[in-house]
Amino acid sequence: QVQFVESGGGLVQPGGSLRLSCAASRSFFSINAMGWYRQAPGKQRELVATITRGGVTNYADSVKGRFTISSDNAKKTVFLQMNSLKPEDTAVYYCHVKAMPLANAGEYTYWGQGTQVTVSS
Repeated sequence: QVQFVESGGGLVQPGGSLRLSCAASRSFFSINAMGWYRQAPGKQRELVATITRGGVTNYADSVKGRFTISSDNAKKTVFLQMNSLKPEDTAVYYCHVKAMPLANAGEYTYWGQGTQVTVSS
């Protein structure tokens, strides 16, 4: 069952921009944090950026100043604006969400299905 749907990946030239979106496909009692991870071929999955329900953000050093994470809590959606893209940003990008499906269910971690970002000339 898909809990979060991602969109916005694609092919872009170096220096270009892309905007990723991840939206909840069902209701949740509470979404506590949302973020993005990425995994390049032959490498481990790594954190890109996160944002809490209160708006506190965290970025990997490699993307600071180039990527911006934001969220629309009412629409249960998280965005990743990626500017000045580099070939080393090429990876599958995964939405990562910490949420409570029900009031008494505890917090669970959800992953999106992944969207490919390719930076190449």
